[in-house]
Amino acid sequence: RLDLVWVALAVAGLLCLLPLERTSAHLDLTGVVWALTAGAFWALYIVFGQRAGRAHGPTAATWGLMVAALAIAPIGVWDAGTRLLSHDVWPRGLAIAVLSSALPYTLEMIALRQLSARVYGTLMSLEPAGAALVGLVLLQERLSLVQWVGIVAVMMASAGALGQEQTVGPEL
Repeated sequence: RLDLVWVALAVAGLLCLLPLERTSAHLDLTGVVWALTAGAFWALYIVFGQRAGRAHGPTAATWGLMVAALAIAPIGVWDAGTRLLSHDVWPRGLAIAVLSSALPYTLEMIALRQLSARVYGTLMSLEPAGAALVGLVLLQERLSLVQWVGIVAVMMASAGALGQEQTVGPEL
């Protein structure tokens, strides 16, 4: 029953964040399908990432990134041509690869080995609050009081679910 309280609090927080009153446009069915597909793949990422992390540790991220790079690099070369292979692009590309993918995914594999999928998913739900703070500090984006209340509600739901996870015990 307590799970339902946390879900309700998270939903209430999300409703505070959505611009429901600002638009009269209808939802785009294609966008909804893509959003649900992304959510399903995110859930699969958590479940299979946890298994890969436990089985192979940080090397799981290395192999995953290598396969992804090999799959996407030909598309980049086809689109950008030889500019992508220019020597002045490589240092920036390497820095972006390490800071945006290699390091975060390696740390995720380490975390997934040690956390249950439920705890990991809960902690990931804190990302919007981090993004809002970065937007505030770096971009001077101002959120309304209702939006900040929504972020706090989602964070409280995350913390509540995490606290319950620790008292109930780890998932099998």
